[in-house]
Amino acid sequence: MSHDTPARVAAPAADRPELAHRLAAATVTVLGPDGAPLADREVTLAQRNHEFLFGCIGFDFVAHAGGEDLDGASSFFGASAPADQVDALAEAWFGLFNATTLPFYWGEFEPVRGRPATDRLVKTARWFADRGVLVKGHPLTWHTAAPDWLLDLSTAEVVEAQRARIRREVGGLAGLVDTWDVVNESVIMPVYDKYDNGLTRVARELGRTATLAVAFGEARAANPAATLLLNDFDMSPAYERVVEEALEAGVGIDALGLQSHMHKGYWGEERTHDVLARFSRFGLPLHFTENTLVSGDLMPASVGDLNDHQVDHWPSTPEGEQRQADELVRHLSTLVAHPSVQAFNYWGLTDATTWLGAPVGLVRADGTRKPAYDAVHALVKGQWWVAPTTVRTDADGRLAVHGFRGEYEVSAGGARAGVRLDGTAAALEVRLAAGTGR
Repeated sequence: MSHDTPARVAAPAADRPELAHRLAAATVTVLGPDGAPLADREVTLAQRNHEFLFGCIGFDFVAHAGGEDLDGASSFFGASAPADQVDALAEAWFGLFNATTLPFYWGEFEPVRGRPATDRLVKTARWFADRGVLVKGHPLTWHTAAPDWLLDLSTAEVVEAQRARIRREVGGLAGLVDTWDVVNESVIMPVYDKYDNGLTRVARELGRTATLAVAFGEARAANPAATLLLNDFDMSPAYERVVEEALEAGVGIDALGLQSHMHKGYWGEERTHDVLARFSRFGLPLHFTENTLVSGDLMPASVGDLNDHQVDHWPSTPEGEQRQADELVRHLSTLVAHPSVQAFNYWGLTDATTWLGAPVGLVRADGTRKPAYDAVHALVKGQWWVAPTTVRTDADGRLAVHGFRGEYEVSAGGARAGVRLDGTAAALEVRLAAGTGR
């Protein structure tokens, strides 16, 4: 056995102490197709995916993935990506993200009872999954987007319709969509008074915790392997109480969803650390599910419900774009540095299709990329990534790797194989297979 130190391949940020929980190191022994160590051979190591979920909504691509006309029609599903930009936008999306959120808003998904848009969303989910993307469905239960036909039902009938809807989506899409925002914005659900809806009535009559128990229980029964989230925009102690009461009642929450739509301005590190401290105490993974930062004028601080701010034109500005880039790097860096955070999802790739028409996208309405896209890419696929690197193995066919946890590929002489770096083993062995593709 050789006593030489194997050549080391490392991510640029591999020695950052605040990221130690995201990193793993291992000595990899590379075997050829015949099972013999590839001693003193040039091999290439390249990262292929992150374990951490860097996500973005996929609403823009629903029509494209389903082969529909790209007419730009707006709905709960989000506007379609402009037809002349869809290929470039897809390239930008897949060049940065590994997880997506798709729209299952009940009122749009099933506006007529018994006629759900299942095929449309299945096609989109498969389009993403075939490209190695983890797909989440959002949301199963939300009063704001409940179908009008629930109003004609008794409370007991609404509950049964909700149970059936959850069984149909979670069970029917198991294996394709295995992560769900089960209940969205439950803090406000029982007291929501902007308009009547069937789900607020259920929450009032059954109680909030009982409503959560019904939804999570049905989802768990439909797909025991699913990851089930409780999601909210309310970061006050009220949400903490909802979580406490639900967990005490045995509601099977797998992760907490925390929204951070920052149309009024960046939270800053102090507030973000406060939110992280208060919600990490539950011992559940944290998913920052809905993140936005504006690259134009900020929404007035006096606005209560973000949906109430309606303007004819909300442009992106050069100054705002630089601010957005700087703040998004700070925000994402803060989240990745916290060990409880498991996922980050940005709420809008392009200004052409964003919620409220706000300039929160990472791409301008004309299809050109903003500084924020490049800045995030420089982290996710730069500082936090191992680019293809060729080194020579030692006399035992070994190399050392120190990088972000995730999927890697080793290749040499036309043969290749994948290897997972997850911190569970200090020594790994990979056997290359001739003629295998990526």
